Amino acid sequence: MNNLDKIRNFVIIAHIDHGKSTLADRFLELTHTVEQRVMKEQYLDQLESERERGITIKMAPVRMQYRDYVLNLIDTPGHSDFGYEVSRALQAVEGAILLVDGTQGIQAQTLANFENARRAGLTILGAINKVDMNPMGLEEIVKDVAELIGCPEGEIVRVSAKTGLGVESLLEEVIRKVPPPKNAPGESEKGARALIFDSVYDDHKGVIAFVRVFGGAFAKEGDVRFIATDTRAKVKEVGWFFPKMRPAESLGNGEIGYIATGIKDPGHLKIGDTIRIGDDPALPGYKEPQPVVFVSFYPEDPNEYENLRQALGKLRLTDSALSFEPETSEVLGRGFKGGFLGHLHFEIAAERLEKEFGIETVHSFPTVEYRVKMKGEWRFVRNPKDFPSVSEGIEEPMARMEIITPPKYIGSILTLAEFFRFGEFDTKTLGTRVVLSASLPLADLMSDLDDRLKSLSEGYASMSYELTGYRAADLEKVDILVATHLIPGLTRILPKERMDREARLTVERLKDLLPRQQFSQAIQAAVGTRIIARETIPAMKKSLGDFGKNGGDRTRKMKLWKKQERGKVRLKEMGERNEVKIPASIFKELMKK
Repeated sequence: MNNLDKIRNFVIIAHIDHGKSTLADRFLELTHTVEQRVMKEQYLDQLESERERGITIKMAPVRMQYRDYVLNLIDTPGHSDFGYEVSRALQAVEGAILLVDGTQGIQAQTLANFENARRAGLTILGAINKVDMNPMGLEEIVKDVAELIGCPEGEIVRVSAKTGLGVESLLEEVIRKVPPPKNAPGESEKGARALIFDSVYDDHKGVIAFVRVFGGAFAKEGDVRFIATDTRAKVKEVGWFFPKMRPAESLGNGEIGYIATGIKDPGHLKIGDTIRIGDDPALPGYKEPQPVVFVSFYPEDPNEYENLRQALGKLRLTDSALSFEPETSEVLGRGFKGGFLGHLHFEIAAERLEKEFGIETVHSFPTVEYRVKMKGEWRFVRNPKDFPSVSEGIEEPMARMEIITPPKYIGSILTLAEFFRFGEFDTKTLGTRVVLSASLPLADLMSDLDDRLKSLSEGYASMSYELTGYRAADLEKVDILVATHLIPGLTRILPKERMDREARLTVERLKDLLPRQQFSQAIQAAVGTRIIARETIPAMKKSLGDFGKNGGDRTRKMKLWKKQERGKVRLKEMGERNEVKIPASIFKELMKK
């Protein structure tokens, strides 16, 4: 039986780039969990995309031994698109370190993560990072964090994750203030239960569930059952994270570790499900994440379709917020429509498909889910090609956004209203900063708003958001035609006030990207039967060689020109009769910002 008094389970939560992973590095060194010779920066960030971007994408659990205590740490992402990762980690622990960058102060995601940890009933410890830089206004930031948490300023720990200053004191605070695990309600003496908060796939061990045990113990060769899918399995291995997986004899109450299930079908495991031995009731799981951005993926090589399907299934094991379903495009063939929690979430998924599974994909324009009223009934539309030209009403998803910024950037940030459909402005102060809140359509939020915000504020402003429902909107479906042929993959849903500008940009880019033919090609943007933008790719000029350079018979020269013109007319008619083929490379280039 585990000594629960000697176990501490906790997470590090913070805004992006505030030093979570670096602080975790110092914990690993202080507890000698990782040998110095193999230690590297951001050790817990194992994905290639994490290291390239310098951000945490996946939560990472690790078990540390410190004195006679077992410390189970989960490092979490900071970007709002990966908030679901954070929410799952919070359900597996009793405490949280709220880390704030001493050079930046409280940011948007600091507040969002704090509220989530508070609602989860966790003990929250405040820590200010980067104190070695002697940042201006440090005392004000300490005061702000203390007021946020509701504790004396003296309880806010000052650390430098880079140099290690104050890190041991912070670990001692974790031991002193974070409560040990408690027995879960409904626990019986003979049963065992564990909550699945993440998973990966192994070719030899099958699906490996990352779990927090809430009663009893799990051991190799034991018979277990997954409640949600009613799947039974025999445990192939149990163990802990150091941070690499290390087998153990058993995984007991209050511990965080893994259970190798041997299950080969990823569909039999569900994040938030309960693995149990016996008949104890299921543990409270997680609220299913609701995708807000939809993007269709197609393999560049049509023969890779089945490999893409398998790759998406395995990717979903490590990214439970990802959803996908089969889809077919008249231009790009068979593919999948994926649902994501934000634009960055979609970008990371595309990167992982290429880097981890070696599959090159072409994707559609990101879109959101609209509500359209047809014949008195409301229905949801995710694919722009299904958007009706005539309807009885249209609603689009809305979000409430919060921007935290130094006061001097407020004027610049308000200029964003020229490009984005902001509404219901409100401002308030938070220490030395200003909190600007506004409502706006989710489609606007998923464009380049975050990049523009960072540019206008020189990187000092931060943003978070939450969905607020649907609102009536004035939108139109804009189709793109090449040589009179509709290209479904380029159809977009745009607000009326922006559709002319966006249509013009699209046809201009297509004119630059599409190869010239021996006949002219019209590129048109249309709303219904009305053309709102047009460009023409001129026909290739066929050289008449050196004929006529030194005089010669002009009559014969004119005959060749006329013959060439007749040939171009025939080619154009053939092009208009046949289906237009746009190379996948053109689609890929067009989707770039």
